[in-house]
Formats: sequence, structure tokens, C-alpha cells
Amino acid sequence: MPKMKTHSSTKKRLRFSGTGKVMRSRPGTSHLAPGKTQKRIRHLRKESTVATADMHRISKMVAAIK
Repeated sequence: MPKMKTHSSTKKRLRFSGTGKVMRSRPGTSHLAPGKTQKRIRHLRKESTVATADMHRISKMVAAIK
């Protein structure tokens, strides 16, 4: 059976923290910024962790990374 390939777009969108958590960027920053408050845009710059419910699916997609 051939090796599983890493999902390329997932590899570009996520990164692993030092403790093994999967970090993602927050959505809603790319356009339509004038309608959002400066505080909201500032908080959207911070990364957040991926939900634990999605971890099984994501770990299969990026199994070769870690």
C-alpha cells in the first residue's frame, strides 16, 4: 500500500506549537476591514488552537509533519 500524502493546503494553514498543539490563524482579517472595530482586528491577529473535536481529522491529514 502506498504512503499517505500530506494534505498540502492544511500544511500551509496550520503550525504546531512546541507543546504539540495545532495552531491556526483566525478568519475574518483579509477584507472588509473598515466595518470592523480596531479592537476586533487586533484580536483577530492572534493565533488560536484547533478544536479538540477536529484533532483526529487534522492529525490524519498532516501525519507526516510533526
